[in-house]
Amino acid sequence: MPNIKSAKKRVKVIAKKTAVNVSHKTALKTAIKKFEAAVENGDKENAKVLFNEASKKLDQGVSQGILHKNNAARKKSQLALKLAKLA
Repeated sequence: MPNIKSAKKRVKVIAKKTAVNVSHKTALKTAIKKFEAAVENGDKENAKVLFNEASKKLDQGVSQGILHKNNAARKKSQLALKLAKLA
């Protein structure tokens, strides 16, 4: 436990930032799971909409520093491949 005032503040700030990052990551994973569920059901139109949503969330994750850009690019590529196989 920190004793210095500025160190105590940093602990609070980091806890807030961690909570925000976790919520963004959870939303991202949910978007990907919704897309994959639509692909499993064979729903092409819904899958296209959900793919756009998931790729947008991935790009936002990169801009917010939650994901590395290559990680997001790889995930988008995998999702695009699933969408292409569906069509």
